[in-house]
Amino acid sequence: MNPPAANPDAADLTLDVDAIRAETPACSGVAHLNNAGAALPPQAVVDETIDFLRLEASIGGYESVDREAERLDRMYGAGARLLNCEPHEIALTTNASEAWWRAFTSVPLHEGDRVVTGRAEYVSNAFGLMQAHQRGIEVVIVDDDETGQIDLAAVEAALDERVKLVALTHVPTSSGLVNPAAEVGALAKNVDALYLLDACQSAGQIPLDVDELQCDFLSLTGRKWLRAPRGTGMLYVRSSVLDSLRPPSFIDGYSADWVGQHAYELQPGSKRFELFETSFAAKAGLGVAIDYALDVGIEAIEARVTHLSASMREQLAAIDGVEVMDHGPRLCGIVTFRVAGHAPLAVKTALGAAGVNVSAGALSAWQVGHDDTPPAIVRASPHYYNTEDEVARLVELVSEMRG
Repeated sequence: MNPPAANPDAADLTLDVDAIRAETPACSGVAHLNNAGAALPPQAVVDETIDFLRLEASIGGYESVDREAERLDRMYGAGARLLNCEPHEIALTTNASEAWWRAFTSVPLHEGDRVVTGRAEYVSNAFGLMQAHQRGIEVVIVDDDETGQIDLAAVEAALDERVKLVALTHVPTSSGLVNPAAEVGALAKNVDALYLLDACQSAGQIPLDVDELQCDFLSLTGRKWLRAPRGTGMLYVRSSVLDSLRPPSFIDGYSADWVGQHAYELQPGSKRFELFETSFAAKAGLGVAIDYALDVGIEAIEARVTHLSASMREQLAAIDGVEVMDHGPRLCGIVTFRVAGHAPLAVKTALGAAGVNVSAGALSAWQVGHDDTPPAIVRASPHYYNTEDEVARLVELVSEMRG
């Protein structure tokens, strides 16, 4: 395919990239183009996480939580600002998959109900859909349209009174595609279906407004575009749907109160989806990471990421024997490609040896409804702290492989 031409005017020139790189020490030693895997944290996030861990070591874990409750609660306010929701609608999780599963298993699905989804679901989400199918729930798989995004007309045609849930991945893990999530949300509301949006690969690089998206659930991770510590994630649950949901499948003494020998009461709000034990140091770091991204500006981040990735696609496509795989009317910071004569893992290894980080894997974690094994690809994912020179370095190394 021929990717859209790069538009130099798309880069937000208000970003002080040099200053941002100075606040990201690892930038001096590596061209990190694997942000769809795990991004480099800014020094402020590193300091916050380590400082809290040191506090636990000096006064005790429980005591640190008691003393620094306001500091830890920063994450909820930051998450609310990121998603345009209320802090009580945010739950801390360890990752996006856990968040997705907590939401999915709370939806009251019964035999004969229908779930509508798309072709490019993430693998852990796909397992949930498979299990639902095994319980007699019909999983309706909607094809992509001619542009490569989920077919909105087909979504609308699939929606009827039997549909209880629409599940969509906003940005597939191995594609630059951005699915039309808000349009899908509007269609789901037409039949009063719940809407679960996987924003694992969009949170931190694309503005997210849960009211505009019209989603009832949104799952995200911290380690990718938000530049937070690993082992962090969040689940948004719209407060107006809480009473219609099943209790979370796994609760503890934090999720609920034991009020009688055979009775318990769930926590109000989305904290019923949280558990007592977590990494509080990582939780503190997540709050700082979200605030850092908001201070930079999600719109400015998206503009720069879009510019760098479009430039990368254009330059790679110009190399004989390199196939850029991304397709869709709206593309983001994930760039997938194949190099003729070179296995994707070999390309990743060679680039890594030259100080350029990328990843390699299947074209899609799960092509829903496809029995064929998808081809492997190389995935590069520039962030706003990356430079045009780093993009050019990757292109140069790929060109040398072909030469």
